[in-house]
Amino acid sequence: MRKSILLAAGLLFSVSSQAQLLDIIKSTVKTKTGVDLDNPSKTNSSATTTSTTTTPAKTSPVNLGNLTSTQISSGLKEALSLGVTDGVKKLALTDGFFKNEAVKILMPEKLRKIDTTLRSLGMGSLADEGVKLLNRAAEDAVTEAAPIFTKAITSMTITDAKNILLSNDNAATNYLQTKTQSQLFTAFQPKVKASLGKVGADTVWKNLITKYNTFTGQSVTTDLNEYVTTETINGVFKMVADKESGIRNTPAMRTTSILQKVFGAQDAK
Repeated sequence: MRKSILLAAGLLFSVSSQAQLLDIIKSTVKTKTGVDLDNPSKTNSSATTTSTTTTPAKTSPVNLGNLTSTQISSGLKEALSLGVTDGVKKLALTDGFFKNEAVKILMPEKLRKIDTTLRSLGMGSLADEGVKLLNRAAEDAVTEAAPIFTKAITSMTITDAKNILLSNDNAATNYLQTKTQSQLFTAFQPKVKASLGKVGADTVWKNLITKYNTFTGQSVTTDLNEYVTTETINGVFKMVADKESGIRNTPAMRTTSILQKVFGAQDAK
């Protein structure tokens, strides 16, 4: 019995000593760090609480310096005018349309069955000649396009010039096309009609369609003037867009002070 009492007393003494030691550790930690180990989620009033707040990053607007809307508009118009001048010069050359896959005028979609039928009858050369002459008409007519395009550009009021400047690579060209396509078509169509007659495209196509109708018993017609006019204008716009993209992305292509100033400002967008 005595041994049991002594063992129990020893255990109580050991537990009491451990409890006292633990209390000393807790007290020391709280004094040094302010952390209460009995309540770890709470801190002493003297402890410093750091709160981190995430603030959404703000995108700084592009600094266009002292550029005015008028200056930006002038720069955009000059880029478009250069695109027209260079584009028309290239397209007006022999094969300017015909050997440029980006702008080549193909057989009108609704007449492509004519192409297939004629080739099956051994008249592929006639179909090829028809397509070639459509492109020759465009190459001839496009020389008349420059002043028509230039007039459209100079008379255009670019009210949202800043947004266009800071937009995509061919934003100014798209704006021009949206604002002037119908006027350009009306002004340019007589030039194309004259060129179709000048290069003999109208005669060849009349013969080509007649042969097709004779062999198939059908009565196909098409307005080549409207088709070639649209395709020629689209070809010019394609060249203008390429020029605009070049000026935007290649400083060496900014050959005037206004281009350097305006498009230099958009480099940081």
